[in-house]
Amino acid sequence: MNWMAATLYRPLLFPVPNFSCGLGRICTVSERSRMVEIRSLTQLNLADLRQIASGYTSDNKYAVHHTEGESFVSFDLRLVTLDKPYVKKFHYNNEILQQYNTVLRSGYSFGAYDDNLLVGLAIAEAHRWNRSLSVHEFHVAETHRNQGIGKQLMECVAEKARRAGFRIIVCETQNTNPTAINVYRKLGFRVEGVDISFYSNDDYSEGEIAVFMKRRLCAAL
Repeated sequence: MNWMAATLYRPLLFPVPNFSCGLGRICTVSERSRMVEIRSLTQLNLADLRQIASGYTSDNKYAVHHTEGESFVSFDLRLVTLDKPYVKKFHYNNEILQQYNTVLRSGYSFGAYDDNLLVGLAIAEAHRWNRSLSVHEFHVAETHRNQGIGKQLMECVAEKARRAGFRIIVCETQNTNPTAINVYRKLGFRVEGVDISFYSNDDYSEGEIAVFMKRRLCAAL
């Protein structure tokens, strides 16, 4: 599995309470009157990662068509209904966990905690050479979805990135996960790239195709 793993998410259905990302602790109350705290994510264990990010099921996908000639190159993505649901299970191991914990040390990742239980995360890595931030993992546990937690996580990532002088956030998902694509759109991202051989040489004909989405950041005041 590529360690920049597939994203899992569902649309946000409720408005998010006003909050200010102080890049320390942030509290918000969900519609169920449960207190969820957003704070910097500095350490991750395998059990938490597997519980929060187990996989996804899709009834649709974006069919990708690539054509190329001497004077043109074209990539076309069209949403189609699948004959049977596409089921994706994530598989994490200690090597991936070690890589993620190394990324966490850079300080651009955040976790959502319900009474100290990790229920959401955004793992982001800085790339100074082009002033970009790559989000490798972005998940909310099934028990805590549709409460605005994902939006708060991403806004904390965006605010810290702005303060550090970054210009853009990059997320990777797949053509088989249109739900994630729609959620990223609601969070200010748009599709800016497709890679038809990112995971294997058979992605285009048989497998998942990587879709890259980006959100431009305003300069910090």
